[in-house]
Amino acid sequence: MATYVKKDGSFEQAEPLSRDCPHCGANAQLIPLATPSFEAIQSARPRQVGIAFRCAACNEPRFGRATVRSIDTVRIELSSNITEIERPVQRFPYSYLPGAVETLFREALQCHSAGCVNAFASMCRRTLQAAVTGLGSNARLKWFELFKDVVKIAEIDEDTAQALETVLFTTDAPVPEIDANQAAILVEAIKDMAYQHYVRTAKLRAAMKMRRFFADEDDGKIASLDRHRAENA
Repeated sequence: MATYVKKDGSFEQAEPLSRDCPHCGANAQLIPLATPSFEAIQSARPRQVGIAFRCAACNEPRFGRATVRSIDTVRIELSSNITEIERPVQRFPYSYLPGAVETLFREALQCHSAGCVNAFASMCRRTLQAAVTGLGSNARLKWFELFKDVVKIAEIDEDTAQALETVLFTTDAPVPEIDANQAAILVEAIKDMAYQHYVRTAKLRAAMKMRRFFADEDDGKIASLDRHRAENA
């Protein structure tokens, strides 16, 4: 699939482009607003051009960059792979995390949003190390079990799983380099692991505490009523 800038000034996309919006979080269509000039590209013959879009969900501006594939006398072909200038921010309920873990995990996700995949990998290891520091070997084992669950549920291939396991759990070797595809899998894996360990645990405990509170209240009212009847009998 390709995108074309035509001599008559029209802009043609082979298919609609949809991306996650950094402003509203929706996966919405990008609608072209300002497209490259045919005459300007023919004159300057750049390797890449910029395109301004708007988000169909929230109408906020979005900006992208496309590679120029070919230039002829009637149309210019652009790559359909649009590189976003402003990437979506990874979201997470940070308030459930301990302070040291929150700081490192927030920076890890910021690295991913900025496209710094190897910095992201390094910060993921530091986040996990902070999560298990002072909690003994059982804590590390629990995190490893969470990782194995992600690998199984998401059906991650063996090579990728091994690479991510080395990133997260190896302590006697530098963090290996990863590519964008591995980083895309790692970000979902580490978010799910942190959610299961911290957020799910905290929410479940809070729900159980609330259930017990109301159960105790009900038991107390029933007991009081029974005692009142017994005293008046």
